Amino acid sequence: MGNVRAALALTVNAFAWGVSWWPFRQLEDLGVHPLWATAMVYLVALVFLLLAQPDAWRGMLRFPGLWLLALAAGLTNVGFNWAVTQGDVVRVVLLFYLMPGWVVLLAWPLLGERPHRASMFRLALALAGVIVVLKTPEVAWPWPESLPDWLALMGGAAFALTNIFLRKFNHTPQSATMFAMFGGSAAMTLGTALLGLGLGIVPSLPGVHTEWLLWVSGLSLLILAGNLGLQYGAARLSANATSIIMLSEVVFASTSAVLLGASTVTPRILLGGAMILAAAILSALHTSPRSTHG
Repeated sequence: MGNVRAALALTVNAFAWGVSWWPFRQLEDLGVHPLWATAMVYLVALVFLLLAQPDAWRGMLRFPGLWLLALAAGLTNVGFNWAVTQGDVVRVVLLFYLMPGWVVLLAWPLLGERPHRASMFRLALALAGVIVVLKTPEVAWPWPESLPDWLALMGGAAFALTNIFLRKFNHTPQSATMFAMFGGSAAMTLGTALLGLGLGIVPSLPGVHTEWLLWVSGLSLLILAGNLGLQYGAARLSANATSIIMLSEVVFASTSAVLLGASTVTPRILLGGAMILAAAILSALHTSPRSTHG
C-alpha cells in the first residue's frame, strides 16, 4: 500500500507539471508574462521552505557547488515555462524531454561517466526522434524554427545539468538542495524577465489585480503540491520507478493540450515522440538521476 501511495504522489507531481502550461497561459492572457509568473511562484515556494527550514540558505555557503545547481534549475524553468506558453505544447514537451540525450553528452565531462554502446544507442534514438518532430513539410531541414523550439531544447539541456549536479552533490542536505533549486528558479526567471523588459521582449508586470493574483496563488499551490508529491514518492520508490512514472508528465501535457485546443497530434509527432520517450524509458531502466523538474 505504501508503494501505491508513493506512486500516486509522483503522479501528482507529473500531473502538476503536465498541466502547468494552462495556468501559465491564463496568466499571460491577463498580461502576466510566464517569467514574472514563475518568479512569483518560486518566491512563494522559497518563503514556505524558509518557514519550515529557516537555516536552509546556509547550505549555499557550506556547499559552493549548489550555485551551479541553482543556475541549472533556474535555466530549466526559464526555458520550459516560457516555451510552453508560446509554442505547440506537445512539440515543446517532446523537445524538452530530449534530456536523457543531453545526460549522455554531459555526464562524461562532468561526472567522468564515459558513454558506452547502450548509451550511444539511446542518444541516437532520441536525436532521431527530435529530427522527426522538427522536420515539418514547411522546412527544408530538421532545425529549431522558433523561439519556443530553442527554449525547449535549452530547458531540456538545463534539466539534464540539474540532474547531473544533484548526482554530483548528493551529499548535501535536502533542505539546502531545495533552497538552491527554488532560489535559483526565482532569481533566474526574475533576472531574465528584467533583462527581457530592458530589451523590449518581455512586457512589464501589470498593476496588481485580484484575478491574476488568484491565478498566481493557485499555480503556486499546484507547484508546491507537485514538489511535496515528488519528495514523498521519490523517497519511497526506486530511482528507476520514479523516472518512469515521471514520464507520465508527457501524457498529461499532451492530452490536456489536445483537449483544450493548444496542440494537434500528427502521425509525425506520434512517431518522433515515441522514439524520444523510448530513449527516456531505456535511460530510466539503466540508471536514473533524481528527478528535479518540479
